[in-house]
Amino acid sequence: MKYHIIAFVAGFILDLILGDPYNWPHPVRFIGNLISFIEKKLYIENEKNKNVVRGIFMVIIVLSVTSFTSLALMVFSYYLHPVAGIVAESLMTYTILATKCLKDESMKVYKKLAAYDVESARYAVSMIVGRDTEVLDDMGIAKAAIETVAENTSDGVIAPMIYTAIGGPVLGFLYKAVNTMDSMVGYKNDKYIYFGRCAAKLDDIVNFIPARISALLMIITCIFLGKDYSAHNAFTIFKRDRYKHASPNSAQTESVCAGALGIRLAGDGVYFGKLYKKPFIGDENRKVEYYDIVRVNRLMYATSVICVMLCVSLMLAFM
Repeated sequence: MKYHIIAFVAGFILDLILGDPYNWPHPVRFIGNLISFIEKKLYIENEKNKNVVRGIFMVIIVLSVTSFTSLALMVFSYYLHPVAGIVAESLMTYTILATKCLKDESMKVYKKLAAYDVESARYAVSMIVGRDTEVLDDMGIAKAAIETVAENTSDGVIAPMIYTAIGGPVLGFLYKAVNTMDSMVGYKNDKYIYFGRCAAKLDDIVNFIPARISALLMIITCIFLGKDYSAHNAFTIFKRDRYKHASPNSAQTESVCAGALGIRLAGDGVYFGKLYKKPFIGDENRKVEYYDIVRVNRLMYATSVICVMLCVSLMLAFM
C-alpha cells in the first residue's frame, strides 16, 4: 500500500507537469488501435443480432488484453525491484489521468476565440467533442468546450483517479478501456447502435458512482474558489438538472458547472449530420463568455486536487 500511495501521487503530479505529449507513445492510443482492429474484424453491416454478440466479444477481448498487459507489467516491475515497481506504477498512473491534457486542449479553443479566430477555434473544439462543429458559432464553440471539460472532469480525471486508487493501474486501465470503447463505438447511430451497445451500457455502469462523486466534489470545490463560483447554485442546478441527458451520468457534472458559473449549457446538437433535440441545463443568469473556459478548467483542477487528497487520506486510513 505504501508503494501504491507514492506511485499514485507521483503519477498525478507527472500528469499535471507533462500532460499528453503528441510524440510520446500512450497506452490509451494502443487501446484505441486495438478497438479499431477488432471492429474491422468483427463488425458486419446490417446484421443487428450478430453485431450485438460481436460487440460483446469485442468488449471481452479488449478488457482481457488490457488487464493481462497491465498486470504483467506491474508484476514484472515489482519483481525486479520495489523502486522499479514504483516507477512503472507512477508512469502507468500518469498515462491513466488526463487533467493537463483536458486543460491544454480546451485552452486552445479559448485562445483562438480570444483572438477572434472562429475557424481555428471551431477546428480546435472538433478535436475534443463528438458533435458536428461546422454549424457552431463562437458562443456554441465556447459552450461545447465548457461542456466537454465539465463532463470529462469525471470521465477523464476523477473516475480514473478513483479506480486507480482502489485497484492500481490495472483497474485504472480497465476503466480507460471501457471509456475508450464507449467514445469510439458507443454511439446511437445506424452503424454502432447494436455493435457498440455493450460498450455503452458498461460505460454507464462503471461511471454511475464516480460521476456522482465528481459532481459532489465539484460543488464542495466551489466553496473555495471565490466569487466566480456559486456552490449554492451549483447544488440547486445539480438537483434539478442532473438527469437532463440521454446518459444517466453526463449531466451530473455538467449541471454542477452550469449552476456554479450561472450559465445555461446543452440544448440541441448536431451529430453525424442529424439534429438531436436536447433540454437545456442550468439557467441563463448571464451570457456565456469565452473566459468561462478558463473558469471551468480552474474548477476541474481544484476538484482533482481535492480528490487526490481524499483518495490518499482513505488509503492511509486503510493501511
